[in-house]
Amino acid sequence: MCHALLQDPKFFTLLLRIDHEFAAQCRADGCGCGGDLHRADYPRKPRGCPRSMRDDYSSRLSFCCALCRTRATPLSVRFLGQRVYLGLAVVLVSASRTASTAAGARLGAELGVARQTLQRWQAWWTEQFPLTPLWRATCARFMPSVDVQGFPGTLLERFTGSPADSLMRLLVFLSPVTLRSAGAGAARVFEGR
Repeated sequence: MCHALLQDPKFFTLLLRIDHEFAAQCRADGCGCGGDLHRADYPRKPRGCPRSMRDDYSSRLSFCCALCRTRATPLSVRFLGQRVYLGLAVVLVSASRTASTAAGARLGAELGVARQTLQRWQAWWTEQFPLTPLWRATCARFMPSVDVQGFPGTLLERFTGSPADSLMRLLVFLSPVTLRSAGAGAARVFEGR
């Protein structure tokens, strides 16, 4: 499937560029108090990232208001919430796990993902993700309905194009989940990409 993308620097560069576009939009939107937003990135130690990209993936883009000090963290296609592994790895390992237990276990072992972690990810996909505001706001757009028990593989199948294009579209779709108010702007992001 898309496993080769885990080692493709061009794909990682594309995801970084998308995150910078999200950050530029966040900064342009500004703070509600009218203050300027200044860069205040979060340090990250991402797993599932090629060595050549680790420096570019060592921080989560974020801003802080110069007046009220409120945080403004943009959407991300690189990170899936506060997980240590990159969103790309979470999707691919979880999708492999549902498609073929052996393939998922092999990919998980290559990335150093513990069996318990794989089980937590699968539980998140099948039990918690369907309850998120993002999925609740957009699930009706997928006809026929998507088999939740096969997430994320069955969801990835709904995004068309090359493996890189479909995976990139899925990561953009999932980007509202990367914020604490998961689902804020879900419809806007879904329509935009």
